[in-house]
Amino acid sequence: MKKLFLVLAAVVAMGFAANAQSNAIGLRFGGGSGYGAELSYQQGLGSNRLEVDLGLSKNTDSYFHLTGMYHWCFPITNGLNWYIGPGAQLGYCSNHGLGLALGGQIGIEYKFDFPLQISADFRPLWNFLIPEHCGALSTIGYDGAISLRYCF
Repeated sequence: MKKLFLVLAAVVAMGFAANAQSNAIGLRFGGGSGYGAELSYQQGLGSNRLEVDLGLSKNTDSYFHLTGMYHWCFPITNGLNWYIGPGAQLGYCSNHGLGLALGGQIGIEYKFDFPLQISADFRPLWNFLIPEHCGALSTIGYDGAISLRYCF
């Protein structure tokens, strides 16, 4: 009985350790329809994940936004993955109101042997609620980015 308990405890501990390695926090530096930076957090969900980004885009107006993306992740080789998934963005254009967009994200990432992840991605968005007179937005927007994240 004691051996069974120890084996069960080891399996649970390995499960937590594997899950902990799938979380990451860092910065996403983008350009495209607007340029800016985002604070980026990734939460592992088994072999997939949720990415939440809080950022500021700047073109002619400042556009603060919160983006949520769901990623299906696919391994290429050890440490190298590609991902794709849908998402949404809620934003606020300074002095002009709220914006809402739907879109997706596709990218490639490499996780080093130490707790660092680097990625490059492309994020097209359809802005179907655009604040009036907000020069930072158009109906169809896009964003390409490079990200650096600490994995934990």
